[in-house]
Amino acid sequence: MKRTAFATAAAATLALVTGGIAAAPAIFAQGAPQIPGMMDASRVTAGTYALDAGHTLVSWNVSHFGFNDYFGLFGNITGTMTMDPANIEAATFDITIPVAEVTVASAGLKDHLLRAGKDGGAPDFFGPTPGMAKFTSTKVVKTGATSANVLGNLTLNGKTAPVMLAVDFVGAGANPFNKKETVGFHARALMDRTQWGVNYGVPLVGKDVTLTISAAFEKQ
Repeated sequence: MKRTAFATAAAATLALVTGGIAAAPAIFAQGAPQIPGMMDASRVTAGTYALDAGHTLVSWNVSHFGFNDYFGLFGNITGTMTMDPANIEAATFDITIPVAEVTVASAGLKDHLLRAGKDGGAPDFFGPTPGMAKFTSTKVVKTGATSANVLGNLTLNGKTAPVMLAVDFVGAGANPFNKKETVGFHARALMDRTQWGVNYGVPLVGKDVTLTISAAFEKQ
């Protein structure tokens, strides 16, 4: 009886898995598909690109009491890049981040991040209706064959201050689903949050925030 039940369950599982593969896009049905994106700068063409909001993320981490780091995440990021691979230092970036959609593991912390100030005062962090954070590049400096520093102004919490992103090219190619030319980058930045008026908890909670960025741009 147990063997029959096991065989029936195994057959059902096999049918489910096989049906799932058959229903999947052709790229996943191949035995060993070629990865669409490659670290080959010759694949990048000049033009205007828009962020792939579904696959672009900005994570942040900050020291918590000096014991360890706490992590958070921003998604649904939009923006544009204009770039000519023959003149990288003329590239421009204009990025918008929805602060109100911040993601953290603790529901209590998210409530605090978006909580109104006490008795009509200023909020500890962003408040219940924070404006969009915006980054606009002002200068690009090539630092290697596939890397550059992107300098610009970050507007956050009603204040604007300079930030530098250390950017590395990751890969380029055609997205297998929508066929758009796509270019991907990783970047890191360090910001002193007090420059944007986010002073709560300093120095017990670190004032220096590390940003780690994974961005995909699609050619328009």
